[in-house]
Amino acid sequence: MKRKKVKEIVGGEPYEYFPLGKFIVSAPGVCGGRPTFKYTRIEVAGVLDLLGAGYPINKVVKDYQGRVPRDAVLEAIDLAAKAFSKQMVHASSR
Repeated sequence: MKRKKVKEIVGGEPYEYFPLGKFIVSAPGVCGGRPTFKYTRIEVAGVLDLLGAGYPINKVVKDYQGRVPRDAVLEAIDLAAKAFSKQMVHASSR
């Protein structure tokens, strides 16, 4: 599925991104286009690494001082699970 690029002005600066969810985007000019939480430079992979290391969701939210809300963390988990499931389906069809 091809996603449509969104263009906004944030803090007086242009911000272009491809939405991956409500809270998660891929912005070509931010972190090399790797998935980040919208309006931040916080990479989704880093948050997932913390969760994988055993950090509770509430601690992640607190450590990022509310810049990554709980619903955003839950969305990251959901998108990662869907990506993993999709990858497994493709791998098993080879």
